[in-house]
Amino acid sequence: MLLPFLCAPAAGQFPAESTIPKEKRRPRPMAKAPTGPTPRTKDGKPDLSAAWGYSGYTSDIAKDYDVGQVPMTPIAEKLFKARQANQGIEDPEARCLPTGVPRRDPYPSKIIQTPDLVLILFEGNIHSYRQIFLNEHEHPKDLDPTWYGHSIGKWEGDELVVDTIGFNGKTWLDLAGHPTSDQLHVIERYSRPDFGHLKLVITIEDPVMYTKPWEVTEITPILQGEIIEYICNENNLDVPHLVGSKE
Repeated sequence: MLLPFLCAPAAGQFPAESTIPKEKRRPRPMAKAPTGPTPRTKDGKPDLSAAWGYSGYTSDIAKDYDVGQVPMTPIAEKLFKARQANQGIEDPEARCLPTGVPRRDPYPSKIIQTPDLVLILFEGNIHSYRQIFLNEHEHPKDLDPTWYGHSIGKWEGDELVVDTIGFNGKTWLDLAGHPTSDQLHVIERYSRPDFGHLKLVITIEDPVMYTKPWEVTEITPILQGEIIEYICNENNLDVPHLVGSKE
């Protein structure tokens, strides 16, 4: 499997980039990807189907924000500072629990697009998947809270707009520890500006953790090759090395 377009995360995640003034941060080059025309399906919609690499936001989803710009509530700020102080010892992902939405781990993923359903297959973490239902116009009223929530999507021009609710409140938005609650509401706008790039504009709403909605734009390069099997639980050596871990 060849991974020439995958950009790996930086080695250090603490302190988070968003806690360092922008003028003191070092720029990180992103992987290059081929350009060319956007592939389209038979009905003329952009074809998002492909294996995609790493966009560079798994360590800190707020890395494009300056210090203090993320609109955290006092509850969220307290949680975030505690997680920074203990270097993410309680991160669910480090214990092979799902990353949730919109967090990406630094492993590739694959999108499979059909007229009624879009699937996102994750290589990393628990080797899991998301379902985005294109034939549903509203969320069920009796949703059971889950890690990935319930996602419905619709096309607005060349953008696939995905609305997700029904979260269990256990996920972190990133390794840095930006928190969520069960009131999290995520809106994702997927587009493919050219052959080699996937653009994702994310709007995060959570009245418990954030005073207003805030937005992140991620650009992901295409992956040459396929995703492979990765089982987090198998020979997991991370947990004993987490700062302060007693396991």
